[in-house]
Amino acid sequence: MAPLVEHVSPSPLRRQLTNEDGCIQTPPRAPSPVHNFGTLAVHAGAHPDPSTGAVIAPLSLSTTFAQTSVGKPVGQYEYSRSSNPNRDNFEEAIAALEHARFALAFSSGSATTATILQSLASGSHVISVSDVYGGTHRYFTKVALAHGVKVTFSPSIELDVESMIRPETKLIWIESPSNPTLSLVDIRNVATVAHQHGILVVVDNTFLSPYVQNPLDHGADIVVHSVTKYINGHSDVVMGVAAFNSDELKERLTFLQNAIGAVPSPFDCWLAHRGLKTLHLRAREASINATAVAKALEASPNVIAVNYPGLDKSPYRPIALKQHRNGMGGGMLSFRVKGGHEAAEKFCQHTKIFVLAESLGGVESLCEVPSAMTHAGIPRDQRESIGVFDDLVRLSCGVEDSADLVKDVLQAIERSVVGMKITNGVEGVNGTT
Repeated sequence: MAPLVEHVSPSPLRRQLTNEDGCIQTPPRAPSPVHNFGTLAVHAGAHPDPSTGAVIAPLSLSTTFAQTSVGKPVGQYEYSRSSNPNRDNFEEAIAALEHARFALAFSSGSATTATILQSLASGSHVISVSDVYGGTHRYFTKVALAHGVKVTFSPSIELDVESMIRPETKLIWIESPSNPTLSLVDIRNVATVAHQHGILVVVDNTFLSPYVQNPLDHGADIVVHSVTKYINGHSDVVMGVAAFNSDELKERLTFLQNAIGAVPSPFDCWLAHRGLKTLHLRAREASINATAVAKALEASPNVIAVNYPGLDKSPYRPIALKQHRNGMGGGMLSFRVKGGHEAAEKFCQHTKIFVLAESLGGVESLCEVPSAMTHAGIPRDQRESIGVFDDLVRLSCGVEDSADLVKDVLQAIERSVVGMKITNGVEGVNGTT
């Protein structure tokens, strides 16, 4: 690792990635995939074991690897924090599915975010969408600021980005769809402006997965995921990943991955790679289910509004048609229920299939109240300014039968809203009718 330490300086990464005019240099693209997504999901990074012929790669739990002489390992591995066969296989698969040349896995989605932010020099400035995952907001406002990186939030980044750029702006952070209001950003529009100023664009693609959207194809420089969600898909792994095309980013982020040590275990990589093989099946079914649920909620008189880019009435439908595979809406949606926070809580308690729990993207359907759970750490006025009201419910649709999910949602709303009216003996609880 010594040459890598000498080569990488703490100077801003932007200097390495821009040309003389200060614009981002377009790095070599990954070659166009020979196979379609499903075939890649099953076979990318899956190498039969050369000694036994095992179709599924063995789990390599060793922390260290033998050397024939000083500094000469038997194979390509020395120490599992630096690299591991299972991690390499998983990273290769992610790179293929995100149309990237490189991918790096981390111990969590939050660790992925932290590593990218720590690649910036002190004094750097970041522009972020306002409607962002609570953990990302926490890192930006509590941790990044402590090591000299300032973050400015925008509720309408496509309109504001040019005016928000400063000389010290090094990175723009996008969630599309955002969490939890499912707003979309035209990635190409933001990236075009950012690259004119030599600024990197990162897109958190967790809510859609590589099956529904590939941000690098739309101009992003880095795409990140909480692997915990759709990529693993079975609610039994905490992990993160970043994918990109730039050699300079590969060198810098690999150095930080090893130096910080926020790496996933071989077993987690093995599990996540197994989950990845069925991503196209799960993500497609989840999107079908979410569309059915969203349409049922849209028609309910007890619902104030539904946030879902798969609906024709969604203001983000044109972007979804442009950026998402077949215009899919994904498996996530949120809605505001009449009756305020109390009705939102009762809804989550009355569901029979949707489980009240944080997280998303698993085979099972989940529900939560963001204002009191995933986004509770964000001050109320800031939450409400981006649409995270106390009556907002977020749903993660799994792969159950869509008719059962629709039936469950409608009965839970009926019991939570109409039941409240009966209990209180009045119509119009909390100002609703």
